[in-house]
Amino acid sequence: MSTLPALVTQLAVELKARGQMMATAESCTGGLIAGACTDISGSSDWFERGFVTYSNAAKSELLGVPAALIAEHGAVSEPVVRAMASGALAHAHAQCSVAVTGVAGPNGGSADKPVGTVWFGWATPEGVFSERQRFDGDRATVRQATVIHALAGLLQRL
Repeated sequence: MSTLPALVTQLAVELKARGQMMATAESCTGGLIAGACTDISGSSDWFERGFVTYSNAAKSELLGVPAALIAEHGAVSEPVVRAMASGALAHAHAQCSVAVTGVAGPNGGSADKPVGTVWFGWATPEGVFSERQRFDGDRATVRQATVIHALAGLLQRL
């Protein structure tokens, strides 16, 4: 996919063809995925809602992610992103979702989870899928790469 608008347009075509709606659950991107989707005119035909759950409390309160899960694995983890993706579906009128949680930097990284580490979760009628990526670059670059990978991953799973 050459540009983000082209990627979103292709995703829109797929979702509309299936009669499906999507939701987002975002931490490190702070709403950028939802913003990219709603930049396209007519997005209300396929974009249902977005959750910006930057804090751990928001992940629990808005998406139903158990606080114990966050305490045990950390917010940037596979179990948490899978719970975010599932929680987005449980709290939306959508058939698929994308969730992201990561360390965009420049601070906050660790040996286990260096800056640029992002966990992705996708929930579809076929199940919940997850994947870890590590992106190089500054905060804006990591966040932009996350948006593209999240949307491309959803499109791939449709």
